[in-house]
Amino acid sequence: MKILYCIIFFILGLHMGSFFTVIGFRSPKGEDYVRGRSYCDNCHHMLSLLDMIPILSFLFLRGKCRYCKCKISPVSTYMELFTGLLFLLAFYIFGFSYDFGIALGIISLLIIISVSDITYYIIPDEILIFFSGYFLILLALKEGVMGALFHVLSGLFLFGVMYMIMLIGDHVFKKETLGGGDIKLMFVFGLLLNPLLGVVSIFLGSFLALPVSLILLLLKKEKLVPFGPFLMISLAFLFFTQIDTQMILGLLGLS
Repeated sequence: MKILYCIIFFILGLHMGSFFTVIGFRSPKGEDYVRGRSYCDNCHHMLSLLDMIPILSFLFLRGKCRYCKCKISPVSTYMELFTGLLFLLAFYIFGFSYDFGIALGIISLLIIISVSDITYYIIPDEILIFFSGYFLILLALKEGVMGALFHVLSGLFLFGVMYMIMLIGDHVFKKETLGGGDIKLMFVFGLLLNPLLGVVSIFLGSFLALPVSLILLLLKKEKLVPFGPFLMISLAFLFFTQIDTQMILGLLGLS
């Protein structure tokens, strides 16, 4: 039965990955991603249901628009597959539980932020507000109102930590080092991680972003590196592996 549910959530993830990608592309531009029809980015022809079957449509159309024959970006297809695999993994690890609902929210936020931040260097406020409310509801159901309140305080703490890092970075490098979206995102992290793990997520995200920054530097490409996707990968890693404070303290030799 568990295998059947894994298949179901994999298929659901494929479809949701397509939707999350649309949100990531449209939300920063203020476009309607709920009622607005999908269209070809090149010829703007409205797409039919047959054009939007996850992965299969891209393969059958050989990566080209049915109407203008221009190449279709494979980004959406990659995101569909990635989301499907993560949905499957989330159910395999957590089963039907509150943590499973939280894991699905993390995956959704990961895909949306990855698309929007990489494409536009923007993490939309409305996305962060929506998922903050979503996580708070699940936390209140799981741990009660007082438990949810603790997570809010943790979120405020991490928001403050990230803000201080921005101030120090801006002062040292004499330029903007962090976007406002990255700072606001840390409030969401605080809802899901305790303060220590939240700080660890910042260092982990920085560690993951470092190789990309060095490669761009070596290639002499003047391009900003979006930090949001790396932060979200670190959050997903910490939540899915269920690393706790005692494990971190043990690694540091403090327990």
